[in-house]
Amino acid sequence: MPSPSSSVPGAPRALQPHDLPGLLQVQLACYGEGFVESGEVFARRLASPVNCSLVLERAGQVCAYLAAYRSARGKVTPLHGDFDSPAGDPDTLYLHDMAVLPACAGQGLAQALLAPLWAQGAAWGLRHTALVSVQGSQGYWERHGYAVQPLADALQRERLASYGEGAVYMLREL
Repeated sequence: MPSPSSSVPGAPRALQPHDLPGLLQVQLACYGEGFVESGEVFARRLASPVNCSLVLERAGQVCAYLAAYRSARGKVTPLHGDFDSPAGDPDTLYLHDMAVLPACAGQGLAQALLAPLWAQGAAWGLRHTALVSVQGSQGYWERHGYAVQPLADALQRERLASYGEGAVYMLREL
Protein backbone atom coordinates (compact mmCIF):
# COMPACT_ATOMS: atom_id res chain seq x y z
CA MET A 1 0.00 0.00 0.00
CA PRO A 2 1.41 3.44 -0.94
CA SER A 3 2.23 5.91 1.82
CA PRO A 4 -0.58 8.44 2.45
CA SER A 5 1.86 11.27 1.76
CA SER A 6 3.17 9.85 -1.52
CA SER A 7 1.05 11.97 -3.87
CA VAL A 8 -1.03 15.12 -3.97
CA PRO A 9 -4.75 14.55 -3.28
CA GLY A 10 -7.31 15.35 -5.94
CA ALA A 11 -10.23 17.70 -5.50
CA PRO A 12 -12.80 16.84 -2.84
CA ARG A 13 -15.69 14.74 -4.07
CA ALA A 14 -18.94 13.47 -2.62
CA LEU A 15 -18.46 10.77 -0.01
CA GLN A 16 -19.77 7.44 -1.36
CA PRO A 17 -20.60 4.08 0.26
CA HIS A 18 -17.43 2.50 -1.17
CA ASP A 19 -15.41 5.09 0.83
CA LEU A 20 -16.68 3.86 4.20
CA PRO A 21 -13.88 1.36 4.98
CA GLY A 22 -11.28 4.10 4.41
CA LEU A 23 -13.34 6.65 6.36
CA LEU A 24 -13.50 4.27 9.32
CA GLN A 25 -9.70 3.84 9.23
CA VAL A 26 -9.18 7.63 9.22
CA GLN A 27 -11.72 8.06 12.01
CA LEU A 28 -10.01 5.47 14.23
CA ALA A 29 -6.55 6.97 13.57
CA CYS A 30 -7.78 10.45 14.52
CA TYR A 31 -10.16 9.89 17.42
CA GLY A 32 -9.47 6.57 19.03
CA GLU A 33 -12.30 4.21 19.87
CA GLY A 34 -14.28 6.67 22.03
CA PHE A 35 -15.62 8.69 19.09
CA VAL A 36 -15.72 6.03 16.38
CA GLU A 37 -19.09 5.87 14.65
CA SER A 38 -20.03 2.72 12.75
CA GLY A 39 -20.16 2.11 9.04
CA GLU A 40 -23.90 1.48 9.41
CA VAL A 41 -24.41 4.96 10.88
CA PHE A 42 -22.40 6.54 8.05
CA ALA A 43 -24.30 4.51 5.45
CA ARG A 44 -27.60 5.90 6.78
CA ARG A 45 -26.14 9.40 6.68
CA LEU A 46 -25.07 8.99 3.06
CA ALA A 47 -28.64 7.99 2.18
CA SER A 48 -30.07 11.16 3.76
CA PRO A 49 -31.44 13.72 1.27
CA VAL A 50 -29.69 16.52 3.21
CA ASN A 51 -26.25 14.85 3.19
CA CYS A 52 -23.41 16.83 1.57
CA SER A 53 -20.33 15.00 2.90
CA LEU A 54 -16.98 15.17 1.10
CA VAL A 55 -13.84 13.02 0.89
CA LEU A 56 -10.25 13.45 -0.28
CA GLU A 57 -8.12 10.60 -1.57
CA ARG A 58 -4.39 10.19 -1.93
CA ALA A 59 -2.89 7.26 -3.82
CA GLY A 60 -6.35 5.68 -4.01
CA GLN A 61 -6.84 5.79 -0.24
CA VAL A 62 -9.14 8.01 1.85
CA CYS A 63 -6.91 10.54 3.61
CA ALA A 64 -9.52 13.03 4.83
CA TYR A 65 -13.28 13.46 5.02
CA LEU A 66 -15.90 15.95 6.11
CA ALA A 67 -19.29 14.56 7.16
CA ALA A 68 -21.84 17.35 6.76
CA TYR A 69 -25.47 18.06 5.99
CA ARG A 70 -28.06 20.81 5.60
CA SER A 71 -29.75 21.40 8.96
CA ALA A 72 -31.22 24.05 11.25
CA ARG A 73 -29.49 26.50 13.56
CA GLY A 74 -29.41 25.19 17.14
CA LYS A 75 -30.00 21.53 16.14
CA VAL A 76 -27.30 19.16 17.38
CA THR A 77 -26.75 15.74 15.87
CA PRO A 78 -25.84 13.41 18.74
CA LEU A 79 -22.85 11.12 18.52
CA HIS A 80 -23.98 8.08 16.47
CA GLY A 81 -27.04 10.07 15.27
CA ASP A 82 -28.53 10.25 11.79
CA PHE A 83 -28.57 13.22 9.41
CA ASP A 84 -32.26 14.06 9.73
CA SER A 85 -33.96 16.69 7.60
CA PRO A 86 -34.88 19.77 9.63
CA ALA A 87 -38.56 20.49 10.36
CA GLY A 88 -38.54 23.57 8.10
CA ASP A 89 -36.21 24.77 5.38
CA PRO A 90 -32.54 24.22 6.21
CA ASP A 91 -30.67 27.39 7.19
CA THR A 92 -27.43 25.86 8.51
CA LEU A 93 -24.57 23.78 7.13
CA TYR A 94 -23.87 21.34 9.97
CA LEU A 95 -20.33 19.96 10.07
CA HIS A 96 -20.68 16.74 12.01
CA ASP A 97 -17.20 15.31 11.66
CA MET A 98 -13.95 16.21 9.90
CA ALA A 99 -10.82 14.11 10.09
CA VAL A 100 -7.44 14.08 8.35
CA LEU A 101 -5.02 11.17 8.63
CA PRO A 102 -2.26 12.18 11.06
CA ALA A 103 0.35 11.43 8.36
CA CYS A 104 -1.32 14.08 6.18
CA ALA A 105 -1.78 16.77 8.85
CA GLY A 106 -0.54 20.28 8.12
CA GLN A 107 -0.95 19.95 4.35
CA GLY A 108 -4.11 22.06 3.96
CA LEU A 109 -6.49 19.13 3.51
CA ALA A 110 -8.99 20.40 6.09
CA GLN A 111 -9.21 23.74 4.28
CA ALA A 112 -9.52 21.89 0.96
CA LEU A 113 -12.67 20.25 2.37
CA LEU A 114 -14.08 23.28 4.21
CA ALA A 115 -13.76 26.02 1.58
CA PRO A 116 -15.83 24.38 -1.18
CA LEU A 117 -18.49 23.23 1.29
CA TRP A 118 -18.81 26.71 2.81
CA ALA A 119 -19.16 28.13 -0.71
CA GLN A 120 -21.77 25.51 -1.61
CA GLY A 121 -23.70 26.22 1.59
CA ALA A 122 -23.84 29.92 0.75
CA ALA A 123 -24.94 29.08 -2.82
CA TRP A 124 -27.78 26.97 -1.35
CA GLY A 125 -28.89 30.04 0.62
CA LEU A 126 -27.83 28.70 4.02
CA ARG A 127 -27.02 31.49 6.47
CA HIS A 128 -24.94 29.67 9.09
CA THR A 129 -22.56 26.81 9.61
CA ALA A 130 -22.47 24.95 12.92
CA LEU A 131 -20.62 22.11 14.62
CA VAL A 132 -19.82 20.47 17.91
CA SER A 133 -16.20 21.01 18.94
CA VAL A 134 -14.65 18.02 20.72
CA GLN A 135 -11.24 16.88 21.95
CA GLY A 136 -9.85 20.38 22.45
CA SER A 137 -10.57 21.62 18.91
CA GLN A 138 -12.39 24.81 19.99
CA GLY A 139 -9.38 27.06 19.27
CA TYR A 140 -9.04 25.62 15.76
CA TRP A 141 -12.67 26.41 14.98
CA GLU A 142 -12.43 29.87 16.54
CA ARG A 143 -9.56 30.64 14.13
CA HIS A 144 -12.01 29.77 11.33
CA GLY A 145 -14.62 32.25 12.60
CA TYR A 146 -16.78 29.97 14.75
CA ALA A 147 -17.96 31.11 18.19
CA VAL A 148 -19.46 29.13 21.07
CA GLN A 149 -23.25 29.40 20.95
CA PRO A 150 -25.37 28.50 24.00
CA LEU A 151 -28.23 26.09 23.41
CA ALA A 152 -31.58 27.09 24.94
CA ASP A 153 -33.36 23.81 24.14
CA ALA A 154 -32.96 21.02 26.73
CA LEU A 155 -33.06 18.25 24.08
CA GLN A 156 -30.23 19.90 22.14
CA ARG A 157 -28.15 20.26 25.33
CA GLU A 158 -28.74 16.55 25.99
CA ARG A 159 -27.55 15.72 22.48
CA LEU A 160 -24.47 17.90 23.01
CA ALA A 161 -23.73 15.96 26.21
CA SER A 162 -23.41 12.74 24.13
CA TYR A 163 -19.95 14.05 23.10
CA GLY A 164 -18.66 14.17 26.65
CA GLU A 165 -16.99 16.77 28.80
CA GLY A 166 -15.73 19.90 27.06
CA ALA A 167 -17.91 19.58 23.95
CA VAL A 168 -19.35 22.91 22.79
CA TYR A 169 -21.80 23.92 20.08
CA MET A 170 -20.28 26.52 17.74
CA LEU A 171 -21.75 28.73 15.03
CA ARG A 172 -20.39 30.85 12.17
CA GLU A 173 -22.12 33.01 9.58
CA LEU A 174 -21.75 31.91 5.96
